[in-house]
Amino acid sequence: MLETTTSAIRPPDEAAMAAARELHGRLTKPAGSLGLLENLSVRLAGLAGTCPPPVPEPAAVAIFAGDHGVHAQGVTPWPQEVTAQMIGNFLAGGAVVNAFARQAGASVTVVDVGVAHPLPASTGSATPASELGAPRLIDASVRRGTRDLSVTAALTRDEALAAVLTGVRVADELIDAGAGILLTGDMGIGNTTPAAALIAAFTGVDPLDSTGRGTGVDDATYAHKVAVVRAALARHTPDPADPLGVLAAVGGLEHAALAGLILGAAARRTPVLLDGVIAVSAALAAAAFAPDAVAAMVAGHRSAEPGATVALRHLGLDPLIDLGLRLGEGTGALLALPVVTGAVRVLHEVATFDSAGVAEK
Repeated sequence: MLETTTSAIRPPDEAAMAAARELHGRLTKPAGSLGLLENLSVRLAGLAGTCPPPVPEPAAVAIFAGDHGVHAQGVTPWPQEVTAQMIGNFLAGGAVVNAFARQAGASVTVVDVGVAHPLPASTGSATPASELGAPRLIDASVRRGTRDLSVTAALTRDEALAAVLTGVRVADELIDAGAGILLTGDMGIGNTTPAAALIAAFTGVDPLDSTGRGTGVDDATYAHKVAVVRAALARHTPDPADPLGVLAAVGGLEHAALAGLILGAAARRTPVLLDGVIAVSAALAAAAFAPDAVAAMVAGHRSAEPGATVALRHLGLDPLIDLGLRLGEGTGALLALPVVTGAVRVLHEVATFDSAGVAEK
């Protein structure tokens, strides 16, 4: 299934991109006046293979959740039980991602791909009466949390592959249900540690440059976190040419599933709006599986985590917004969603100089 998915990923359509550039030159605005939005709409035309590309709606957020054995190393002060508790909060509609999703008109799907603790029973939705359906949960657990990456490989290759394929299947399900754009979400206490290891492994930067403070750890914990990442990379020496091996050695189940979601979206020529550092670390793995998958990626925002900027630079992606966010869940991607939609609507709805009777320079 993974080979079938990656073989379906094609480069962007150059003719559609050229048509989008030409159309921008005829719209009632100075050439280039919309800056990065023009580049984005051209990229989306290339992805869709048509100009103008489809308006990217409706939007579907997929939140992949998992726990991490490296939590035992004290890389975060938050208890591991919070992962399961936050899933209950997502399903009740009470998290920040839910508020932003309601604002954006996006659906929310939570995927348990490896949560260590039992999930709480749903207490009923806090979602106000609206056209939006209640958040839903998919049980796709591969194992109850990863192993401690500082001691042994976090996953076996088969476990990592199972998580990647879960992401592909979720992408297919959401697109088959009508989603025009997918948004990445994540939940997992301690998951910025494997994200830092993945970014260092795929880009070659020093762990000091890929590791951030996550939920806001103190100086001593931060120094320890960097040391844990450095030791894990030295122990496993992951090969960036073997993305499944990298995910197995130092990744998380949610990271692997997000890589699969991105690959699944790219194979279906559907844009995927990336959230923060967890998403972009997974995007590096997706790009290693299939370099042309980058054509489907849109960087929603620049996370405050330093590794996110490293990963975006490596992928050649410009973030749409920069608000100092570091929450995860898909929140930054949701805030960027109107920017993506607006970029495409320009090509659909703005008059040309000829049709509007406006004189050109």
